[in-house]
Formats: sequence, C-alpha cells, structure tokens
Amino acid sequence: MTRGAMEFKELVKLVREGLMVRTDSRQVQEGECFVAMPGTAVRGIDYIPMALQKGAKYIVAPEDSRDLVAPVAEDEAVVCYVGNTAKALGELARAYFKTDELDMKLVAITGTNGKTTTSYIIEHLLSAAGRKVGVLGTVTYRWPGFSIDAKLTTPDCWMIHELLANMAKADVDAVVMEVSSHALDQYRVAGLDFDVAVISNLTQDHLDYHGDMETYFRAKAKLFTEYPHLDKCCVINFDDPYCRRLLNECEVAIGYGFGDPGSSDKSTLRGRILSNDRNGLKLECGFKGKTWEIESGLIGQHNAMNLLAAQAVGLCIGLNCKDMRSLSEFKGVPGRLERVENELGLHVFVDYAHTPDALVNVQKALKSLDFDRLITVFGCGGNRDRTKRPVMGRAVAEYADVAVLTSDNPRDEEPLAIMDDARPGLKNAARVMENQDRQEAITMAVREMTEGDALLVAGKGHEDYQVLKDVTLHFSDVEAVQKAVDIVKGERNK
Repeated sequence: MTRGAMEFKELVKLVREGLMVRTDSRQVQEGECFVAMPGTAVRGIDYIPMALQKGAKYIVAPEDSRDLVAPVAEDEAVVCYVGNTAKALGELARAYFKTDELDMKLVAITGTNGKTTTSYIIEHLLSAAGRKVGVLGTVTYRWPGFSIDAKLTTPDCWMIHELLANMAKADVDAVVMEVSSHALDQYRVAGLDFDVAVISNLTQDHLDYHGDMETYFRAKAKLFTEYPHLDKCCVINFDDPYCRRLLNECEVAIGYGFGDPGSSDKSTLRGRILSNDRNGLKLECGFKGKTWEIESGLIGQHNAMNLLAAQAVGLCIGLNCKDMRSLSEFKGVPGRLERVENELGLHVFVDYAHTPDALVNVQKALKSLDFDRLITVFGCGGNRDRTKRPVMGRAVAEYADVAVLTSDNPRDEEPLAIMDDARPGLKNAARVMENQDRQEAITMAVREMTEGDALLVAGKGHEDYQVLKDVTLHFSDVEAVQKAVDIVKGERNK
C-alpha cells in the first residue's frame, strides 16, 4: 500500500467487517466508502469531491482515471483503483452482505421475451416441490411474507445483494431472477454465483441502447460466459438461432425446444404439443429416455416454450418428471395473456407484448383458437428504438382482423409522432382504427366487439402507469377495459 492508495482486496476485507459502501455521493456519511460508478450521461469520478466533502474515507475509482482522481482525492482519502468499478461494486456488495455464504439456489433468466412468465412458472414448480422461493422480476420483488413493486426488471447491484440477504433471513432456499440485457451490460449482477442460467430467445429490442443485434446478443451471453460457476447448469432454447450458438460455449447445459437440437452433444428436453385450445395446453416432454405429459391453463406455443424452460430448470435443480404434474395447477401471470372477466362476457386479454416478436407470439396464440375475429390494440413506447415501430405495425397487420393504433408510454415524444412511425407497418392491415387517447382507443375496440371476437390489449400488461412528458399518470389496461365495458354496456342497454 502506498500513500493515498490501497489494494482492493484490503478494502474488501474492511467491507466484510462492516464498512458501508455508497454509489450516491449525496448519501455518503463520515468514514464510508464511495464507488465512482460509470454512467451513460455523467461520470462517477465527477462526484468524488462531493463524497469527500461528505466525509468519505475510501474511494473506488477506475484505473484509467488515476491522473484525474489522484490530485483530488489521495490527500484526503484512501483510493482503490480498479479496472471496472461496476464489477468492483459487486465484489463489495458480496462482501458486505456475505451473499457468497448463502445456502440458496440462484436461477437467472434472460432473453427478449418470456422471462416473467417463465419466472412465475419456476416459482410455482419449486414451491410445489417444497422449496421456499424468492423472485426478483419485472412485476415485483417478493418472497413468502414480503412483496414490493419492481421499478426495474433487475434492480441495482447493491440492492440485489441486500434483497438476497433479506431472503436468506426469511429462510428462502431458491431465488429466481429476471436479468435484463441492460443489467448484464452494466454489471448489475456482479458478485453473484448463479446455479442455473436460462436464455429464452433473442429478437429485436433495445437497439436504441445496444446498437445492433450482435451487440445485444453478446450482452445477453455475458450471463453464460462471464459468470462462471463450477457446476452452473445452462438452460438454452435450441429453437432460437442466437441462443443455439451458446450451447457449445457452456460446459453443462440442457437445450430445450420443439424442433431439431442439431449436432450438439448436450442433454435436451424436447417437447411436442398435443393440444392447444381455449382451455390451455397439453404437452408431451422427453428427457434422457423418459417421457411424460403435462397440462396447463396457459395458451399458445410461446407459453409451451416457457413451460419447457421452467421444467429444464427444475431438472437442473433435481426435480423429476413426477414433479412436473404440479404445472396443471398454475394459474398464470398478471399482464401476460391475462383474461379480463367482464359483465358482457367478452373475450378480452391484456398482455405485456411490446416487441414485434412478442406481438407475433401472443396474436398467433389467440388466432390459433376458434374466435371469429382478433382485434388488437397497440402502441409504441417513446424514447425507445424507433426502428421497431413499423415492424410492430406489420406484426399487428399480419394477424389482427382489426388493428387499433394508440399511445403507450410516449415519455418525451409526441404521441402522434410515434403513431406516425408505426403507421407504415399497417399499410396491409385488413382494417385500422386510431385514437391517441389509450382509454378511448380501448373503448373503441370494445365497442367494435361481437360475442365471438377476441380483443388483445398489448403493450403495458401489469403496468399501472402512463408516462407523458415529465408526468406519470395512473393507467391500467385492465381497469381501462373494465371502464370501456361499462360504457359499452350502458350504450347497448339504451
């Protein structure tokens, strides 16, 4: 150790003994450690002076910023220079909360679509097998006796470790996490040793952040290539061309799907859809010479894939084919093809689908059933990848008998401008209706329905808000459907 500097391993030791770590300079208290995190708009090192003013005794800064940091900090604090401060935070969180000592199975799920549904199915499967399960995902962070709404699919690194430590205190012995590409790219899951890693699929999304599909794929792949665990089992969808590339990169893997697994020598869980109707799915599954059947109230081939993924996780953790019978009792996921019961007896579904592929999957699921027409309400989010907007329009045009274009979360963009971007994709639609007011658009769609139709309200799912400029309004698609039904019921009773 030289004057003003410290080896990182020495700092880790102090943190394990109770030294508090902060990433927000405003929260620093006397004697604590401040980690200068990387950022997209600001640099963490710019907040070191404030951290010092607040009394920080230890600073963690990037090695490549030594020339800038040393004159400012080394006379007032002990500085650790590291290659990546985001990774370093993971090691410090691991030390502070002692998450490396926790006796629990840790399952991570990534992929463009299906993460939330798969996490719920795994939670049900493991709970039915006697496990006490915690979940960190898009809807909530929860475990038996505790639940809070999720602000991010994957919370920040320090919060993840803190939540895991709290789960351990509640005797949770299995944790299922949704892990987004942003979280992997930003090392929010640093310091964790996963027992099982799952990838569901990879389709166009988040290109405003990643730039192109290959970069997006490599971000997802970090879960498999940069988080080694001696016995980690990798669960990989071999029907997806991007995912299949990972099969040969993983030492221990189970491939799953309905098609041909190719030439990989890895174990495979193969499925066959025996039936898919309004009542749900019936699947035949085969693994290492054993076959079994399961029934589920979920509908659609995309949910058949989610059911296979969850079973593959169960097999990794030690469940057997008899344990899979409990899937018949699974009731579904909020905002994922959620049926909205109503007094008119109409077939209305709310789904979180907000990518082209997700829209295709959920519409195909409904079109495969015996409805007369499919009416789809959709919009595109503001401040997000503009290139997917016409692609979403094409997805709706291909499957919907009536397309209803509206607003989603416009954020800082003008709703009509977003709709303009999506409209070219609807040029081949059978029929198009438009209204930028989401409530009015849903009411128009319900008014259009007859008894044999299905209505899909896509995009927001479980969310209960809408972001307009700098205002966040309460808005729930489920509530909007119920309000629309009341309006239409009144009109029809006149």
